[in-house]
Amino acid sequence: MENVLRPLIVIGGSVVLTLLIGWATDLLLRKADARHGETPLWGLLRRARIPYQLVLCTALLRGSYDSARVLEDHRVGIGQLLTLVLIGSTAWLVIRIAAAVVETTYTSYARVHRDPARVRRVRTQVTLITRVVAAVVGVVAVAAMLLTFPAMRAAGASLLASAGILGIVAGVAAQSTLSNMFAGLQIAFGDMVRIGDTVVVDGEWGTVEEITLTFLTVRTWDERRITMPVSYFTSKPFENWSRGGAQMTGIVYWHLDHSAPLDLMRERLRDILRECPAWDGRACDLSVTDSTASTLQVRALVTAKDADDIWQVRVTVREQMISWLAATHPYALPRVNTADAALPPNAVPATRSPDAPPPRRAHQHPRTGR
Repeated sequence: MENVLRPLIVIGGSVVLTLLIGWATDLLLRKADARHGETPLWGLLRRARIPYQLVLCTALLRGSYDSARVLEDHRVGIGQLLTLVLIGSTAWLVIRIAAAVVETTYTSYARVHRDPARVRRVRTQVTLITRVVAAVVGVVAVAAMLLTFPAMRAAGASLLASAGILGIVAGVAAQSTLSNMFAGLQIAFGDMVRIGDTVVVDGEWGTVEEITLTFLTVRTWDERRITMPVSYFTSKPFENWSRGGAQMTGIVYWHLDHSAPLDLMRERLRDILRECPAWDGRACDLSVTDSTASTLQVRALVTAKDADDIWQVRVTVREQMISWLAATHPYALPRVNTADAALPPNAVPATRSPDAPPPRRAHQHPRTGR
């Protein structure tokens, strides 16, 4: 009877005690979260309740397993397994707690500072810091697991003796990976590009969606994702439209006839922008920037608060201006001139032979004369 009750008491007691402690801890975190709504720390710490309970249960079982006297022939192997689970769950718990603290710090910073550029910069740094902490804790946990095996401790001396040669070989083999990792840290703390920045890379316009230690993802305007190594942004030029502020200036071009009503177009441009909610009201202008033998190049200059709004302003101005010209001033649109050239002042027109046919008017049919 004792052989049955002892394992039930030890194992069952460990599980029940773990559940009770986990429930009490979660209750305290919920009360703290309701009491301190200004910080999300307590709510984020509740995400760590699974690794927390796993650590408690494994620690209790590891400490009381010898008293249970279950599978005594495999006592060493089971003890080793519980130790490995304890190390892994502890690393999981540390990563969750670190992520909660870092996320709370970012949320507090974003609530106080209203500058979008600075907030995106801190967000990028926080994301990379969290991943670096997770990588370091994971490496330490794996090393601790390996050191629990006696054979690995015995081989440590020989491994240290060859560490220099292995380091050189690994450095040469992982040169590209290491360069990307250092480039990721340089991007995070050098403020070159941040999550949420609008960039143009390789002729593609998009928004930075994710930054890791090795790669960067850009979401284009047509919902495609371009994944690039972070070393690209430290070795090649690229456009960052969010650098130095999100406000932007856009340009719209038209090719029109020389008779285009420029003053009326300026008034119409102001009317269009007043009705466009994406225009920020900073500036608007319309000028002739070039001319050819048959057309004028007219440029409209508009402004907006960010890249998305400047795109909307440009397409709105282009569409509504063309529609207005076609409806009210169709002569201003570019056309092919088939009329006779105007003679200079005091010029004598060339005489025409009496037998020559009369000159054909523009758009006159060659046979019917209509």
